[in-house]
Amino acid sequence: MFDELLARARARGPMPVAVVHADDDIARDGARAAEEAGLMYARFVATPEEAAALAAAGEVRAIMKGSLHSDTLLHAILARSELRTDRKLSHVVVAELPLRTTPLLLSDAAVNIAPDLETKRDIVQNAIDVARAIGVKEPRVAILSAVETVASKIPSTIDAAALVEMAARKQIAGGIVDGPLALDDAVSAAAARAKGIDSPAAGRADVLIAPNLDAGNILYKALERIANARCAGVVVGATVPVILTSRADTNDARVLSTAVARLVARD
Repeated sequence: MFDELLARARARGPMPVAVVHADDDIARDGARAAEEAGLMYARFVATPEEAAALAAAGEVRAIMKGSLHSDTLLHAILARSELRTDRKLSHVVVAELPLRTTPLLLSDAAVNIAPDLETKRDIVQNAIDVARAIGVKEPRVAILSAVETVASKIPSTIDAAALVEMAARKQIAGGIVDGPLALDDAVSAAAARAKGIDSPAAGRADVLIAPNLDAGNILYKALERIANARCAGVVVGATVPVILTSRADTNDARVLSTAVARLVARD
């Protein structure tokens, strides 16, 4: 799956990327690997404010995180009105799993700690937009919770039902949204059948929406470390994507994240 995405991203040509605080070998090697893959050419900068200024001026089309905290970088981006949109920022993971032939997306695993309903709406829309940018024409979105029924004592189920209604009323566009769904319902057709769930997303979800950052981050790390998924991660919702990788990520993850950013970035 990622081989196809890499080919499509390379076909668009390399884009200028501001690489912030590439102060160690990990950050520099990741940027060089993405350059060698034909996806970007780096402009190394010392501060997130400089990166944001370059993006605001249109001199770079994406920003890559180096050796600094994510919130420091994102705050600098939000401080520039030219980079803000009407959406909240959110983190989208694109995963290639050994037993799947299509990508699995997950959000939010890194930015929004305890998103309210309006923020969740943006998280869902941002994830749909990324899915469509990488070639999923009508992504099926599963709003995750612990159960598949609306329960007053589980607030995430109420949010899920509201998001489904928002999609029905075109407040969320471009995908098929259903929930609440437990994780097994979302990814296993057998589990959905066993529970008698009749849902357009159950068993074949392209996008998983976590109820909060804790759940999203744990699921993200489980995909990587237990399920042996190859993962890319980008932050969207600004006028430029942010290639957001952790210090533990491999060069492969940095290249794949840049490929997704290339497909998301405006030409």
